[in-house]
Amino acid sequence: MKILIAFGLAVIVLFSFAACAAGPNNMMNTKAGGKDRDVAGFFEGLWHGIITPVTFIISLFTRDVNIYEVHNNGGWYNFGFILGLMIILGGSSGGVSKRFYVKRKD
Repeated sequence: MKILIAFGLAVIVLFSFAACAAGPNNMMNTKAGGKDRDVAGFFEGLWHGIITPVTFIISLFTRDVNIYEVHNNGGWYNFGFILGLMIILGGSSGGVSKRFYVKRKD
């Protein structure tokens, strides 16, 4: 019985992780409708990553503002976006660089 429960939980966890997987961007390498500008690249991704906290708050109250530009060139936009997020949110080194000291009671 325990094996059946463990198997059921493993299947549920596997399906949960699969549901969170990102899918393909069908708008990649296409221009935004009606706009005469190129698709978003590295520097636009960097900028969008940096302004994400402000953009997120604005996007809660309006439908005209999005956090992520779907009309992008793929990997370089994504790299710039993640780099911008790391710049504004402190990156992944914040937890590593902090040192916690425990005082001993002598």
